Amino acid sequence: MATSVDAKLLKSTKFPPEFNQKVDMQKVNVEVMKKWIASKISDILGSEDDVVIELCFNLIEGSRFPDIKKTQIQLTGFLDKDTAGFCKELWKLCLSAQGNPQGVPKELLEAKKLELIQEKVGFSNNPVPHISF
Repeated sequence: MATSVDAKLLKSTKFPPEFNQKVDMQKVNVEVMKKWIASKISDILGSEDDVVIELCFNLIEGSRFPDIKKTQIQLTGFLDKDTAGFCKELWKLCLSAQGNPQGVPKELLEAKKLELIQEKVGFSNNPVPHISF
């Protein structure tokens, strides 16, 4: 799948040190990661783009040990200047997820806890409308 252009980009691009660590996707809760990926890509693009989202899913699910460097190169045409930041955040979450028994990144667990606490206290940014019968 990698072209000679991709191979040159792989050699010439400076990647963060986290990209040298392997992620075992069998230890990652892929469904949780898919929700994060879909949400993040939609935020970056300003709309939901199923083609780009599915491409990203395929790139990280394509093998047990995906290559985040190749993923970044493949996504650059779609996410442009946001690609490197997106891939770095994605990889950090995957690394965190594989170290968690549930396969969920601790950062996402903490964010969810905070969201639930805010809902209980009533400080939610998106208050749920109360429906009375």
